[in-house]
Amino acid sequence: MIPSSATVPPGQARPPADRVADVVRHAVHAGLLGESQPVAGFVDADGVRDSVAALQDAFAGTPQVLHTFAAKAASLIPVLRLLADCGMGCEVASPGELRIALDAGFAPSQIVFDSPAKTREEIRQALVLGVALNADSFAELRRIDELRPEDSASVIGLRVNPQVGTGSIGAMSTATATSKFGVALRDPGVREDIVRAFAERPWLTRLHAHVGSQGCPLELIAAGIAETYRLAEDVNSALGTRRITSLDIGGGLPVNFADDGVRPTFAAYVAALRAAVPGLFDGRYALVTEFGRSLLAKNGFIGALVEYTKDAGGRRIAITHAGAQVATRTVLMPDSWPLRVGTFDPGGRPKDGPRLAQDIAGPCCFAGDVVAHARELPELREGDIVVLYDTGAYYFSTPWSYNSLPRPAVYGFTISQGGAVRLAPVRQAESLDDIAAASGLAYADSLRELHDDQSLRDGSPIVLKDLR
Repeated sequence: MIPSSATVPPGQARPPADRVADVVRHAVHAGLLGESQPVAGFVDADGVRDSVAALQDAFAGTPQVLHTFAAKAASLIPVLRLLADCGMGCEVASPGELRIALDAGFAPSQIVFDSPAKTREEIRQALVLGVALNADSFAELRRIDELRPEDSASVIGLRVNPQVGTGSIGAMSTATATSKFGVALRDPGVREDIVRAFAERPWLTRLHAHVGSQGCPLELIAAGIAETYRLAEDVNSALGTRRITSLDIGGGLPVNFADDGVRPTFAAYVAALRAAVPGLFDGRYALVTEFGRSLLAKNGFIGALVEYTKDAGGRRIAITHAGAQVATRTVLMPDSWPLRVGTFDPGGRPKDGPRLAQDIAGPCCFAGDVVAHARELPELREGDIVVLYDTGAYYFSTPWSYNSLPRPAVYGFTISQGGAVRLAPVRQAESLDDIAAASGLAYADSLRELHDDQSLRDGSPIVLKDLR
């Protein structure tokens, strides 16, 4: 780790934009961003700690609450380990996410497994480990009936879809009438089926609901949680016992991408819940949360080299190395996922001067690979650096392999009160050898050899071996 020469007066925190500028300059000087490494992601370790603290503070005084981080938002083991050190649990939605959560150091009892497509083997593994499971359907509950060991320590819940409606981004709304997630609570007869499911399974003790995330207002999220709370009360009343003892209320706090401000805050989220569901915090139900984007988005950014600039149809276009492979949602749904763009010179210093309408395009070989359209920015030139802000969640951590573009390197950073920047590796850049291996290099001749096999010519049956 190489400290930078940037300094600020002791005791004064650097504003977010200044922190990014310090890191960009340091990364350029260290050779971590530029011609030899034209795109990289950066995670603010101090910011992550601060965001977790804000979440914990918002729920202070709540008797029993487990805050889990949605691993899909930043599936990087060093980031997950930092979150574990901050007292977080982990929400996973695949065997891969379960593996990296365990490798990151989360205890099985602090992990919640959500997925609408869990296989029998995945369910069996979770039950043996003692990982909490939220069944997504009655069919999955029946599988758990078959697979659950009597001594399993797993807390098991049922995910319900409260069907309270959609936010402004349909694809991010999971409580619509026809959502693929959960048991549709308002469909005819389903409420009675839910009561029966709990009556038949003494080990079923949790309800889970998640309304959605980006584009879902606090009122909609609170309405979904209120429906789930009322269902828990009804089930317990119908059974004459406190069968449901915990509620997994999901996550989904939207992120402000318009500026540096954090809004809504976790405190505003809790205030909305207290207004809609006053009994949620009285301790009768243990709570689980599953926040992801709201903890990481503003604590990361992408830096990318401007390789060329050109003019077309009266528009300036900057061709950079950050496009759909690291900003997939923004490229495919620009109105729903707009990103702010920062501009820096080849030395990593913020650019200034007259502004020009420019497209910020990526390296992918399709016409729509543009992360910002007609954006008024200081004029960009070859060798400059652009920054895509608020990309700490879902962007560089889970890149798209379009055009066999490599996964970018990722670095974590801290900045001392004196302004010293320290960088640490989070993930190495993918090499060309890595790409070739993932593309089947070890089996390069396999298809050709199929046609050379004698059995193809004489009609003999074929048994393929060693395919796994």
